[in-house]
Amino acid sequence: MAIEPDTKDWTWVLQRRCEQCGAEVAGETPATVAALVRAAVPRWQAVLRRPGVAERPDEGTWSPLEYAAHVRDVFGVFRARLALMLAEDGPTFADWDQDAAAVAGRYRDQDPAVVAEELAGAGTAVADAFEAVPQSAWERPGLRSNGSAFTVRTLAQYFVHDVLHHLHDVRG
Repeated sequence: MAIEPDTKDWTWVLQRRCEQCGAEVAGETPATVAALVRAAVPRWQAVLRRPGVAERPDEGTWSPLEYAAHVRDVFGVFRARLALMLAEDGPTFADWDQDAAAVAGRYRDQDPAVVAEELAGAGTAVADAFEAVPQSAWERPGLRSNGSAFTVRTLAQYFVHDVLHHLHDVRG
């Protein structure tokens, strides 16, 4: 059985606590998000050292390895979106299909040690990028392809929820 694509709109996490993972990101800033990402990376690396990391709990749920590869790629996607928001006035982000990326990138077949190393590098890069944003740029706007409006601040919040939520998914 294939993984069913996630079509939910998760932007509600910008207003309230996520009941599933417990993350409350509405008060975060690009600077605090950088620290949260840096703290999450070693937790992801510990997940990737577990025996059976590539095993799915069921055929409809990603394995911890697949979630980690996804988070590694999320780091890159959001770093690029942040750069676009800082370089352009009100850009629209290209659509990114996380489920297609998982299939095309063969997340399920990747080497956990390689993913751990790549995740650490990408995590450091995105944390550095968010931390470098001056407070005067926190309200710069951008749009997702579906029309959801973000500022640099809310992009950071939305992004870090994804990182933390998936840690919860894998009990990291």
